[in-house]
Amino acid sequence: MDKFWIAFSAIEQVDSPFVQRLYNYFGDIERAFCATQKELSQIEGLSIKKAENFLKHRDKIDPNKVLEEVLNRGIKFYTFENPNYPQMLKEISNPPVVLYYKGNIENCNLERTLAVVGSRKASYNAKESVEKVISELEGTDICIVSGLASGIDSTAHRCALKHRLKTIGVIASGFDYTYPASNKDLYKEIEDGGGAVVTEYYPTFEPLKFRFPERNRIVSGISFGTLVAEASLKSGALITANLTLEQGRELMCIPGLITNPNTEGIYKLLKNGATMVTCANDILEALNWEIQPVEQLKMDLSDLNTNEKKVVEVLEIEEKGFDEISNQTGINTNDLLILLTTLELKGIIKQTTGDRYKKF
Repeated sequence: MDKFWIAFSAIEQVDSPFVQRLYNYFGDIERAFCATQKELSQIEGLSIKKAENFLKHRDKIDPNKVLEEVLNRGIKFYTFENPNYPQMLKEISNPPVVLYYKGNIENCNLERTLAVVGSRKASYNAKESVEKVISELEGTDICIVSGLASGIDSTAHRCALKHRLKTIGVIASGFDYTYPASNKDLYKEIEDGGGAVVTEYYPTFEPLKFRFPERNRIVSGISFGTLVAEASLKSGALITANLTLEQGRELMCIPGLITNPNTEGIYKLLKNGATMVTCANDILEALNWEIQPVEQLKMDLSDLNTNEKKVVEVLEIEEKGFDEISNQTGINTNDLLILLTTLELKGIIKQTTGDRYKKF
């Protein structure tokens, strides 16, 4: 029966609610796909125009052919009636009828899914905050879900991979497209073992504008909670936040700089009751997950020499530039260059942007 689910999803002119309505009425996906106009007219409340539109386009679809095209592309899928279809996603009001995927969604723990979303034009501060929170989850079986867009989405996926977490990227097109093109390598890294890239769209469907907000319901719907890192008052991230609440899931926010217009949405959500997150434990508590992140390696600073300790102390509160460190420690340029390199190799500090450094 898979081919009839695929056939439905290959018709751009019908949506998931329409397919679900027919499936629920007939109780069989083949009967639903092959329904006559007379049978469709007996479904209470079904628009005649929608029914006629479906019949017109259905007659151009060969179920065997569209299934073959999916399989020939090496795309795997779960249909709505497949027992492996994600349970959390099945519970939302408008679940996708087919979930196409590449990679290994089977290796992702769908009982520990956390969506991370935010601005495409994310600030450095927001990206750094996401890195901090995700790094504290390193080594756990928590799966990070996001939309494979630029900005916070890409940061969340990359941080998950860096810290040995599985990640699911939900895209707003079929697999014939990679959007944005700059994420081509990220797609491949996820597919090659980091998790899975998923979509509800048949392979030939383009990344049209209206599909991005549609995609967001899957990001939040497959997740137990959503963490918003940065969002203006009119943003896709805020749409996902609202979907999270509609779906009865936990909404969490990372606070940001109040001078940044991209945090206006964040503070609105926080004022309305979203959970504030400044560390991974806040997420675990909000979701009531009895999972403790692997403790970060605590560096033994007792073995550092006097000048090394001076540098670490200067960076204790916030990152600083080379000249600031030199002025505050009194260490000459040549010696400081060597010290900074040594401390980086020891994993105690790291270089951020330009000549700026921060303590791990």
